[in-house]
Amino acid sequence: MTASHKPRKGDKSTSTSNSDSSTLRRWGFRAIFLALFIGFCQFANTINDRFYVLTPAELNETVQHSLKLAAALNPNSTNNSEIIISTLIDQLVEKHPEISWQTDFRNKKDWVFNNAGGAMGSMYLLHASITEYIIIFGSAVGTEGHSGRHTADDYFHILTGQQTAYEAGDLTREIYNPGDVHHMKRGVVKQYTAAPETWALEYARGWIPLMLPFGFADTFFSTLDLITLYHTVRVTGKEMIKNLLMGKI
Repeated sequence: MTASHKPRKGDKSTSTSNSDSSTLRRWGFRAIFLALFIGFCQFANTINDRFYVLTPAELNETVQHSLKLAAALNPNSTNNSEIIISTLIDQLVEKHPEISWQTDFRNKKDWVFNNAGGAMGSMYLLHASITEYIIIFGSAVGTEGHSGRHTADDYFHILTGQQTAYEAGDLTREIYNPGDVHHMKRGVVKQYTAAPETWALEYARGWIPLMLPFGFADTFFSTLDLITLYHTVRVTGKEMIKNLLMGKI
């Protein structure tokens, strides 16, 4: 007669089996969640274009007009940054009164530093929603770093100075001067540099919140500048929430 065996409390084989089963369930749930999240992102990328208000072509026309106007107003100056930015903002407000714009760029309290991908610059937020943002971005002393691999298309409309970039495998650099547009395509990564006193109108279109971790990572793992992080979240969050309440996704 065969004796039956009942697992006793503390039986190591049973404990190990239960642990393995629990681990498999956890990873199964994670895999399902990841698959659903990827599927949602792919679906979202098919509909986000219906929420865009701005276009890169129209913005470049506005930039070109601002550059010409600034040169006419102050032909002898080697640096027309303030005039260019001022006329540019005035035109954006005039062309798109339906958009909520931040226009007081001379107020230093509304400028924030941005450390991302090893590069450091400062930015002034003109407009931010879930699918679009437009900022003045650059550096008075120059910078260099990693572009990031994003879920949005990023367009740098160069206002002053010069930006250069290249993708891995390229043996020559791309060069962008005032009036040029540097399109950093979604999913593509580059190393880029900005010469001293390079300023650009940066326009991103896509799912903007997914870009934020890249913009915050250097704070947590390098600069530990939590005050700047607070002001960045304050300014960006305020604009996104305000535009959501206005019906702008």
